[in-house]
Order: sequence, then C-alpha cells, then structure tokens
Amino acid sequence: MSIDIVSINTGLPKTVSYHQKDLLTGIYKYPVSGPVFLTRLHFEGDGQADLVHHGGADKAVCVYPHEHYAYWESVMGQPLPPAAFGENLTIRGLTEEQVCIGDTFRLGEAVVQVSQPRQPCFKLSVKLGRPDMPLHVQNTGYTGYYFRVLKEGRVSKENGLIPVGRLSKPITIAYANRIMHQEKTNWKAMEELLQAEELSASWKETFRARLEGKSGGS
Repeated sequence: MSIDIVSINTGLPKTVSYHQKDLLTGIYKYPVSGPVFLTRLHFEGDGQADLVHHGGADKAVCVYPHEHYAYWESVMGQPLPPAAFGENLTIRGLTEEQVCIGDTFRLGEAVVQVSQPRQPCFKLSVKLGRPDMPLHVQNTGYTGYYFRVLKEGRVSKENGLIPVGRLSKPITIAYANRIMHQEKTNWKAMEELLQAEELSASWKETFRARLEGKSGGS
C-alpha cells in the first residue's frame, strides 16, 4: 500500500468575522516545509480554539484524503487551496473506505493510530463560505478522520505513511460514519463498534448513550 503525504499543515487560532461577530477558530491551516515535530497532542506550530470539541489525545492529527478534492472543487466551482478542510495531513492513498479504526502507521519518527472519523462542524462553513458544507460533508462520507499519537517524533512530507498494524476485526471509517449519521438505530452495529477499544472515548460515549436511551424506552 502506497500512502503519500501531499502536505503537512499547521496553524494557530485566529479571529475572523462570522455573522458580524468575532469568532476564534483554528481551522485555517497552511502547508509547512521541512520536518515538524509531532507531540502527543499536535504538530508543533498548530493549535485549536475550541478544546471541548477539537484537539485532545484522540484527535491530535486531523487527516483528509486528497482524492476528495476533485469532488469538492466540482461542487464549489473553483479550485481549493491546500488544507481547505482544516486538516493537518493531506494524504493520498487512504480513503474512509480503506482505513479502519485502530489502524497503526509509522509517520516519520512518530507512530500514529486511527481513533475516529471527523465530525464536520460549522467552521467549515465559515472557511468555505457555504452554510450547507458540514451536512454535505457528513452525507457524502468524505469526512476525513483522526489520529492519536502513540509515539512522538519528527515528521516530514517525504516520509509517507507506513502501515504497521490492523485489528483482527477491522471496522472502516466509512462504516463508523454510516452508523453514526445514517443508521442511528442499528443497535447491533453500535455494540460491535463499542468492542473496538481503539475507538475514541467521545464516539463510545455517543453510542453508549444511544443504547441506553433505547433500553430506557423499551
């Protein structure tokens, strides 16, 4: 499997105008040249504004497949700049249909692991100027996903991603997205997803709450 890094993108939070109000957001990322150190929580020089919904150990690195850019450019009717979706890694060769919860990769000196799909928020609308963008991203399944960092280290664009491990019962990011957003009463699938220890704490919490709600209403 050949997985290339198109760009490594970082950026610190900045204030922009949204609905005539100031909004602090970390969605504006820009490609960096040369190696960057990846800590347990983020690339050096990167940051998030809303630490309740973004960042943290389970969402240290936001990844987006470059394969989806052509589709979004056709939707938008214009070329998109690098890191258009606020991702830290733009990659080629590993879409949501191909990557699984718990997949582990060597990334330069670092080791990373897939923790959950990305859940698009309204700040995509802020950046791309389309109010429907978060829902459109969710409905296509072209969400991207997150890495947690198992080992810190320096990373450069030339390193690529090298697969080093996969769970015995793999669950794709595309499947997890479908259960979260479309099949919200697929209790068996939720129980299956909860068996994956490597799934992020926040997604486990959501699935547990749904299952408890179902039990309470029965």
